[in-house]
Amino acid sequence: MSGLRIVRLANFVAPASGGLRTALRELGAGYRAAGHEPVLIVPGERAGEHESAQGRVITLPGTRLPGTGGYRVLTDRRRVAELLERLAPDRIEVSDRTTLRWTGEWARRARVPAVMVSHETADGVLRTWGLPEKVALRAADALNSRTAQAYARVVCTTEYAEREFIRIGARNVVRAPLGVDLERCHPSLRDPAVRERYARVGEVLLVLCSRLSVEKRPGTALDALAALRRRGTQAVLVVAGDGPLRVRLEQQARARRLPVRFLGHVADRGRLAALQAAADVCLAPGPAETFGLAALEAMACGTPVVASASSALPEVVGPAGAVAQDTGEAFAVAVTELVARPRDERRVAARARAECFGWGAAVDAFLQAHDAVRVRADVPLRGAADVPLRGTADVPMRATGRDAV
Repeated sequence: MSGLRIVRLANFVAPASGGLRTALRELGAGYRAAGHEPVLIVPGERAGEHESAQGRVITLPGTRLPGTGGYRVLTDRRRVAELLERLAPDRIEVSDRTTLRWTGEWARRARVPAVMVSHETADGVLRTWGLPEKVALRAADALNSRTAQAYARVVCTTEYAEREFIRIGARNVVRAPLGVDLERCHPSLRDPAVRERYARVGEVLLVLCSRLSVEKRPGTALDALAALRRRGTQAVLVVAGDGPLRVRLEQQARARRLPVRFLGHVADRGRLAALQAAADVCLAPGPAETFGLAALEAMACGTPVVASASSALPEVVGPAGAVAQDTGEAFAVAVTELVARPRDERRVAARARAECFGWGAAVDAFLQAHDAVRVRADVPLRGAADVPLRGTADVPMRATGRDAV
């Protein structure tokens, strides 16, 4: 039996790196290995199309959002709709609940089952933009209600991400965790030469692997470093990532005389993993993270994580790391407690926790959300899943495949 054509649409994909880009790449490759035909539609500077390990990638011209460090969005609805018509998908998977929510209605009319993947909490993002908590909650509830009604299912990667949909009574929510490449990210990558490049003997090496944008709260990492040094801890910070806040953060580090190295975007994933393996602690201060792939990669490399208590990361990190309130002082306390543990003990614990999150299990969970399985000659595609469909209840989750057009 042939597989399903799963057309995926995403906005706000970082130009060079980022958790969403990683998730799209790994899930697409997993769908393809499972016998399905993934097609990814993303915005870019110009139109284009190419084949890759994650399947066909189609780029449509997208509007550049000022002040975001390169984010683009698909704004030409007619062009996207015409492309969807030509592709004739069996399933649609959307990674943007705002500017692409209209695709849920398109899918309903075309009788194509569609899912939306929640990669962030709406109220969390709105709060990081400065909205008062009550206002953010009301706005998020209204947005999420429309989202839940527009799609057959909403996929959340953690219980934390699921809560805002449970709060509004949505019953078409399923959970599917993301994963980590346990071969590429490994404790064996720890190299004394890499560590010596960034830290002296006796110094605590902190690393922040993050997009430098307001919702990620990278300034908390600088505050934590300052607090540690005030306490007498000789700590240094390496920042791997780029974004609209980079210049401001560099200025702050110089003004405060903090030992921070800004590497910008690290395109070489092997080099990035070696840096993560060399560090003593990885900082994950983003309060709206619904999973935290960069933190999980650090743990796979044997490096424990201090994460924001406001995010989903406490349930991902588990007992292998530490959590802190969203202040530099709180992060400094958590780092101090973490490095007080024996090094080998904390590194083994971090790796063991990461091994709970492989990409194979993640792909299977996402396929289940699509009512699909790995295609084998002796295993038919599954029928409807246990989660009742609402919002697009008139669109049955078909188990039929499609040959390539």
